[in-house]
Amino acid sequence: MSLIDWRDEFQVGVPAVDHEHRELIALINDLHDKLLARDSDVTVSDYLGEIYARISAHFALEERMMREARYDQYAVHKADHEKLLDDIRDIMDDYEDRHRYDEALLAQRLHDWFGGHFKTHDARLHHKLPH
Repeated sequence: MSLIDWRDEFQVGVPAVDHEHRELIALINDLHDKLLARDSDVTVSDYLGEIYARISAHFALEERMMREARYDQYAVHKADHEKLLDDIRDIMDDYEDRHRYDEALLAQRLHDWFGGHFKTHDARLHHKLPH
C-alpha cells in the first residue's frame, strides 16, 4: 500500500528535480511497505532516518540550484524545506523518546507537504530555473 501516490501535478518541469521527487516518493513507499511487512532489516528508526537523509539531500540540490539562479524566493522556499525537516525531526524525537510512531501523522504531513510544496514553491521555481 502506497503512503504517497505520484501525481502528474507533482512535476515541476526540471528533469533533475522531477526525477528526485519520483525517487523520494518511491523510497518512502518502499520503506513504508517493508515496515508494514515487519521486514527485519527495516526499523522505524531506520525508516525515519533514511527519509530524513534523502529529503535533506534533495533539498540541498534544490537550494544550490536556487542560489545559482539567484532565485528571489530562495528564503521563503528554504524556510518551507526547513519546516518539513523540523516536522520529521519531531516525529523522530517522539519515537526515540516514547517508542511511539504515528504513521498517520507522518503520512499526512508528507502528503500535505508534497502536494502543497510541489504546487506552489516548486511550480514557481520551475519558471526561474534553466531547463
